[in-house]
Amino acid sequence: MQRFLIIATAVVLVAAGALYSLRGPLRDAVVEQLTADMFVSGRQPQQSLGPAVGSHFPGLRALHEERQIRLLDSFAGPRGTVLVASRSLVWCPYCMAELRQLQEYKADFDAAGIGLVAITYDSPAAQAAFARQHGISIPLLADVEALSFKTLGILHEDYRPGDEHYGIPHPGMIVVAPDGTVAGKLFLEGYRTRVAAAEALAYAQEVLGNL
Repeated sequence: MQRFLIIATAVVLVAAGALYSLRGPLRDAVVEQLTADMFVSGRQPQQSLGPAVGSHFPGLRALHEERQIRLLDSFAGPRGTVLVASRSLVWCPYCMAELRQLQEYKADFDAAGIGLVAITYDSPAAQAAFARQHGISIPLLADVEALSFKTLGILHEDYRPGDEHYGIPHPGMIVVAPDGTVAGKLFLEGYRTRVAAAEALAYAQEVLGNL
C-alpha cells in the first residue's frame, strides 16, 4: 500500500510539472479535461479542518499588492466574507478551475453582499500573472512562510520545510461574519473535488443568514 501511495504521488507530481510547462490555449485545454467533473455540492463529507464554527477568525499573515494583510476587513461585504484557501494557481489545475468558476460568480457574491477573497502559497507575481491571463478580479492573497495556513489549522501536513510543495493548504472555504465570527466552513475530502461556486454562495448565504 505504501509503495502504491509513493507511486501515485510521483505520478501526480510529474503531471503537475508537465502542466506547468504548457502555455496558453493548450494548457487551458488540459486543465479543462482534468477538471471536467470536479465540482460538487457542499453536502459532501467534510474534513474537520480550520477554525471552529462560532470561534473568532484568527487572522492571517499574507501579502496583497505589497501590503501586509492580517484581517479580512478590507475585503468584506456588508453580510460577510468567503475566504477561499487554494493550493496553487501555477501548477494545480483544480485550483485554477475553481478560481475561474468563482470569478464567473463574483457579481452574484457582490450582489448578495458577500466579499470573496482567495489565498494561496504562490508568490504575488505568480498570482498577478494568473489574474491577468484569466481576468480574475477576486483579491488574491499570498501566504507568508505558511503562517496563515498554520494559524488557520489547514497547512498540509504531508510536506516539510524544504519540500517543493511545503506551504500548501488543504483546500477549502471559510465563511466569516461581519463581526469576525466563523459562520461556516467547507473542506471536502481530497483535493480533486471542490464545491461549485453557486453551491458555495448558497451555503454562505445560509450560514450568514442564521446569525
